[in-house]
Amino acid sequence: MGKKLFIITGELSGDKHASLVVEHLREIKPDIEIEAIGGENLKNLGVKLFVDHSQAHMSAMGLTPKILLDHITLGKRVVDYIKNQYKPDLVLLIDYGGFNLNISKFLKKAGIKVFYYIPPQIWASRKWRIKTVKKNIAKVMTIFPFEKEMYEKEGIDAQFVGHPLITQMPPAANRDEVFEKYGLDKNKKLISIFPGSREFELYNLMDTFLKSAEIIKEKRNDVQFVIAQADSLSDKLFKKYLKQTDIKVVKHDNYSLLSVSDALMLASGTVALEAALYTTPMIISYKGPWIAYLIYRLVRCINRVCLPNIIMDKDIVPELLMSDSNPKVISKNLLKILDDEQYRQNMIDDLSKVKALLSKHEASKEVAQIIAAELQQQN
Repeated sequence: MGKKLFIITGELSGDKHASLVVEHLREIKPDIEIEAIGGENLKNLGVKLFVDHSQAHMSAMGLTPKILLDHITLGKRVVDYIKNQYKPDLVLLIDYGGFNLNISKFLKKAGIKVFYYIPPQIWASRKWRIKTVKKNIAKVMTIFPFEKEMYEKEGIDAQFVGHPLITQMPPAANRDEVFEKYGLDKNKKLISIFPGSREFELYNLMDTFLKSAEIIKEKRNDVQFVIAQADSLSDKLFKKYLKQTDIKVVKHDNYSLLSVSDALMLASGTVALEAALYTTPMIISYKGPWIAYLIYRLVRCINRVCLPNIIMDKDIVPELLMSDSNPKVISKNLLKILDDEQYRQNMIDDLSKVKALLSKHEASKEVAQIIAAELQQQN
């Protein structure tokens, strides 16, 4: 008799990660039965969905009373279904920490074994949540090596499986083709600006980034810029923050820009890790209300914010935060990348080490193997 697995994801990215795990898992255990909370990627693999993300509005931003009530209601429904009807041999949680950590408490009480892939970033803030993990999660599959060490120190069964971006990102683009596509000057350096994927990031960073670009243009006449517009932002909203700049805007082509640029001006986030995997020199910058920053300082567990720096426990990429997130400091750091060849090469070498460390694993395949081994032991 085939084993039964239930997967809980909360966003498009989690649905994608889950689908890759399912593909590998079916190769190992063709008779496995799988149901999930997911989206189009799982649905296209024929996985029966208990709830579709689009119907449940699980990726809705904010914490309004309605969103909170919807999540509580969904949590109760899925726990009741898993416990009383589906009765899986294992539940796999993927990302979506706020929802999934709460679900894990009820599944543990019901005697259902729970594994967690892409656990919440408790190393960044709210480290006390590790107590919930220790109490309710049988095995954690981490995407960063330092996470494994952190969990094991707390007596939690953890395994580093690699980062899913490694197999999902396309190869570096052809520079000449990208420059021709967007009408860029092949004889000039390219700095790509990534101002973020949320409106509050545009509000806090766009003007600063545009002024930084102006300073660099005054210092060097061999530099050109493009701005990457996130898929999540409408043209109308984006243009509101662009003002009168003549810098070209590029949509739906982030990976090409990350791979062919001479330097990058980034809002802090996953994009810094994507840039590292292309070994493209960069600065990251971030600012917001001081009260929010002070609260972050109180709950954070590490001193660094940029993923390449955290992974290597080293200051590889300049982190220009709050008062340092200003045109003078940003332009100075970017010009150093362009002007100081040794500094630039050192950064590339360090970013190469990040890539090498993460590239030793194929995350979705290793997760599938771990799940298959667990189900095999249950026979």
